[in-house]
Amino acid sequence: MATLTESLPPASARAAGQLQNRWLQLIISLICMMAISSPQYVWTLFTKPLAVKLGVPLSQLQITFSMLIVLQTFFSPFQGSLIERFGARRLIGLGTLMSGLSWVLASQASTIGMLYLSYGLVGGLGTGIVYVGVVGQMVRWFPDRRGFAVGMVAAGYGMGAILTTFPISAALAGKGLETTLWQFGLLFAVIGVIASQALRSPDATTVLPAPALGQNNGRDMAPRQMLRTPLFWLMFTMMTMMSTSGLMVTSQMATFARDFGVASVMVLGLAALPLALTIDRLTNGLTRPFFGWVSDRFGRENTMFMAFALEGIAMALWLLTRDNAVLFVLLSGVVFFGWGEIFSLFPSTLTDTFGTRYATANYGWLYISQGIGSILGGPLAALMHEKTGSWVPVFSSAITLDIVTAVLALLVLKPWRRKFLDKA
Repeated sequence: MATLTESLPPASARAAGQLQNRWLQLIISLICMMAISSPQYVWTLFTKPLAVKLGVPLSQLQITFSMLIVLQTFFSPFQGSLIERFGARRLIGLGTLMSGLSWVLASQASTIGMLYLSYGLVGGLGTGIVYVGVVGQMVRWFPDRRGFAVGMVAAGYGMGAILTTFPISAALAGKGLETTLWQFGLLFAVIGVIASQALRSPDATTVLPAPALGQNNGRDMAPRQMLRTPLFWLMFTMMTMMSTSGLMVTSQMATFARDFGVASVMVLGLAALPLALTIDRLTNGLTRPFFGWVSDRFGRENTMFMAFALEGIAMALWLLTRDNAVLFVLLSGVVFFGWGEIFSLFPSTLTDTFGTRYATANYGWLYISQGIGSILGGPLAALMHEKTGSWVPVFSSAITLDIVTAVLALLVLKPWRRKFLDKA
């Protein structure tokens, strides 16, 4: 029996094959993202054994994690430019290798400085290359489903560690710190490098669906041009505000859960805090393709308004019912569901606006906002709580940022973007 591709005329068959290939590219990209997710999301499992091994306080050890996030984001413009120049397959392969190698090197670290260089520096640069590169691939392959595709790979990064959390925890208990680090690091590197070698970028001859309405069908803007537009800086400010608001609360979740007296309360047979963290990881991943899919159909700015307002309302209810363990668990999931979608909505909106040719390098510049949010969110929330002795100012600030960003999306970003695209 002839396949669909065989029954079509040559040109149509070629187009059908290319459309099938982009879904394969999505799967491969998802695997690459999952291969680099553990350094960030299972770091907490290593803090106690690393502190004992290296003989350092937790405050010094946590600098490693900060380095990982800052280097992942702040070097992304440079990494995006390298990917544009040398190709996604080579650079993403290098990034997955560096990410896995960071664990192998960390297994041999005997001082805190060596840990900073291995887990923080090598790991941060490696994960940044992969993250920016994969997002750049998806916005090119899926002009008609850009939000959904970016959301799917972003979910792979957000949820990938679900597959490794329990095996790594068991390995730490059974094999020890060093063996766990080098074995899993080697595994991640092998999986990531092999998967990355199958990555391909669409070229001028690739037949893809027409872009959806509200996208730039005209000229593509290079980073130096994009950075001169007020529209880019509006998006940058909005993503910084959302990153800060989410991280202000979520990075302090264990602390305020204990202060609220709900951390150890049993809910459905489990302690409230670990149950909430498990649900949060799921909703933080699911929201990315979901709201990306919604934005493909109902518009980026309309979806931003709904999602950002949802997080703000959920945070307000979270604060008002903070002594109720069941609502604490449920609302924490809603808060993450209203926050994680920034990693699908903003890169999609950016590429819709400034074109696909320089999409990877352009997103590298926007991605710096996540790094700024991580700096402002975590330390700023802790300092605010320390000075006031209350979590109310922290929550109030986060809620305000959410609502203001939601309003900006609908009343400022939407008309600005429409005017910009009309001139393109």
